[in-house]
Amino acid sequence: QALASHKLATVALGIGGSLRNYKSLRKDIYVIVQILIFGLPGVIIGASIVEFISEQYLYLFLGLFSILLGFYSFTRSNLGLISRSIEPNLIHKIRFLIFIFFIGILNGSISSGTGLLVTILLIKTFGMDFIRAISLTFFTVGIFWNFTGGILLSKIGTVNSNLLLLLLIGSFAGGYFGAHLSNLKGNVLVKKTFTTVCLLVGISLLIKSFMIFY
Repeated sequence: QALASHKLATVALGIGGSLRNYKSLRKDIYVIVQILIFGLPGVIIGASIVEFISEQYLYLFLGLFSILLGFYSFTRSNLGLISRSIEPNLIHKIRFLIFIFFIGILNGSISSGTGLLVTILLIKTFGMDFIRAISLTFFTVGIFWNFTGGILLSKIGTVNSNLLLLLLIGSFAGGYFGAHLSNLKGNVLVKKTFTTVCLLVGISLLIKSFMIFY
């Protein structure tokens, strides 16, 4: 129920964020298509197997990975601050698509933190800055991945419509004004926020994992 509600609510988050930055998305249509074609099958697989997998191991894995992402972002002072035009070679393109597929599986099964993974993958593969990468993540993961996962998961567990309405309103408003604030303040603030969120999400997932273990 929580996963389904979260996913449907973050569709509004993705729409809110994308409305503010929709003009910048047009130049990355090719990347968007790749994320959708290779990520959506992973989301479907993840949502289909979530009933049969052990949550604590997924929380543990993604928690540790999120913390590592946070430290990586913190120690790379110039990461994502400037948009650089990188044309990945064939090996890098294939690696990108494989990672997108597996992140899609994680997104369908536990959801938390997968947008962070896609954002950092876009920065490393295509040389994007944080604002550009997060805009693509809002659009692809926030709208299409989460809508697909939310519909599939809502068939497994019921969704409280009154609660969902509140989540949709808050998510849309937060996504829009958050994107507006990021455009005003620039990549430095966005990177600091990204790093902090990575660490907090990672710690939260580790706590969830340990609570299930013990």
